[in-house]
Amino acid sequence: MDKLIETIVSAIEDKKGKNIVSLDLSGFDGAICSHFVVCNADSTTQVAAIADGIEEKVLETLGEKVWRIEGQQNALWIAMDYMDVVVHIFQTELRSFYRLEEMWADAPMVKYEYEA
Repeated sequence: MDKLIETIVSAIEDKKGKNIVSLDLSGFDGAICSHFVVCNADSTTQVAAIADGIEEKVLETLGEKVWRIEGQQNALWIAMDYMDVVVHIFQTELRSFYRLEEMWADAPMVKYEYEA
């Protein structure tokens, strides 16, 4: 699991995704997965590129395929389901609107900072 999250975060960083966080949902009854990884990008083109980069890097590094992917049609918010880990890639304005992290405010959070 940690390797999957590391690989996803690395792929997001490769495509210059912003404000990357992971939320540990394993302590919550009824959570659909054990971790969320959330990031944002300034354009739909970049949102789509991040999703493609994650899909490629996870398959190449870990041999895991994405189980389900939603939102590629408009690339405003793409959700990628790796069973235990769900990745949310938002266009920046939508991330502020949905405030996903606030819904899981009690979840332990890791913020990833990198130098661009």
